Amino acid sequence: KRTGFDFEVMKRLAIEISDIVGLGAAVGLVIGGGNIVRGAQLSKMGMERVGADYMGMLGTVINALAMQDVLEKNGVQTRVMTAINMEALAEPFIRRRAMRHFEKGRVVIFAAGTGNPYFSTDTAAALRAIQIHAEVIIKATSVDGVYSANPKLDPEATRYREISYRDVMVNELGVMDQTAITLCKENKLPIIVLNIHRHGEIARALHGESVGTIVQ
Repeated sequence: KRTGFDFEVMKRLAIEISDIVGLGAAVGLVIGGGNIVRGAQLSKMGMERVGADYMGMLGTVINALAMQDVLEKNGVQTRVMTAINMEALAEPFIRRRAMRHFEKGRVVIFAAGTGNPYFSTDTAAALRAIQIHAEVIIKATSVDGVYSANPKLDPEATRYREISYRDVMVNELGVMDQTAITLCKENKLPIIVLNIHRHGEIARALHGESVGTIVQ
């Protein structure tokens, strides 16, 4: 959309997240900033990498605030926690405080990555999931799982129902970057990759149905 936000998709996701919270699940969100700015792309265009990455982190904060607004308009209590202090907008990330929010049934959106340049949103998601003792990472993306090749370019690409961390890393399948996959592997944290555009996929995955691809 012209604003960089697709509010129809955001509203649909908010309704789905509301349903999941209603089931008793504790939900933490990590949102990228690619619709606004990608630090890696700016770096390739000649910008100094550290500054470019910080711009990318700020993009994730903008997205987190937008998603918080949509969630709360759909009756979901939400808190945004950032890895870079900006108290006028959001809470600083403090693990024990995040856990308290979950106990109260709130959704927590983790923004600003890890607060450090050179680390991706994927790595931030893996790190936060480990810190809050998450049972699973659900990576909602534009494809319905992990494929042997890019399904948008290769019609012969096949989808895996299950794949190991090692195979993802060795074959460079692009589920997450290597740092994030390594963190998940070392902490035995499974990843479910599914299609963000299919309504009900996340709830189905949480109910144990075979959805997308599980990496473990």
